[in-house]
Amino acid sequence: MEMKMLSAILLSLATIAMSINLAMAANYTVGGTNGGWDQSTDIQTWASGQTFLAGDNLIFQYTINHDVTEVSRADFDSCTASNPLQPPHSGGLTLIPLTSTGTRYFICGTGGHCLNGMKVEIDTLPAASAPPPSTTPSLPPPAPPSTPSVPSPPPATVPSIPSPPPRSSVSPPVSAPKHSHSPAPKVSPSSPPLRAGVSTPTLPPAIAPPSGSLLSPPPSPSSADKFNVLGALTACSGFLIMMFFKL
Repeated sequence: MEMKMLSAILLSLATIAMSINLAMAANYTVGGTNGGWDQSTDIQTWASGQTFLAGDNLIFQYTINHDVTEVSRADFDSCTASNPLQPPHSGGLTLIPLTSTGTRYFICGTGGHCLNGMKVEIDTLPAASAPPPSTTPSLPPPAPPSTPSVPSPPPATVPSIPSPPPRSSVSPPVSAPKHSHSPAPKVSPSSPPLRAGVSTPTLPPAIAPPSGSLLSPPPSPSSADKFNVLGALTACSGFLIMMFFKL
């Protein structure tokens, strides 16, 4: 039981190692993607355009009327399949690992197929001498564009406005004190005021008549004079009335 388990483990490890080897190696389908191992494909022209390295694999895909036979250089040139280096491969799918460097020759053993072009020469190169892949020179990353430092504008200076002078508290002019007029003295109606500039004439003192002389009173008007006055007034009144009516 233990031997079976150990054998299974070793087989698994071998399969894994082969899978890793196959994954790391390059696999070439003989004839290319548009051809195959047949009489219609120019197989040798295809092989001349490839670079085979030790560790790569050849994959032959074909129909059941073909096979894959490895021969010597002489048998390759003469298309002789009677002296194969290894037993011919058949079945429609064959994997040939290129384990070593050198040139190997493969033909189809079916009569007449090799003469019709089913033959290929494979030149295997050592993996160390493989031409290095064309590496694109790594260009240094472009320097990020330097943004020119724009000088910051100077702060706008606000002109200092002189503060207005403090208002001087002007005291309102003191009104002159009103003169208190004393009420005019009441003038007694009995004594009217005298006009200025009018001088009261001084009457001369009455001269007393000389003693002993008696003045007789003037004679009273006579009745004849009274009638004369009344007549004159009547005449004037009549004249005025006549003038009024004429107007």
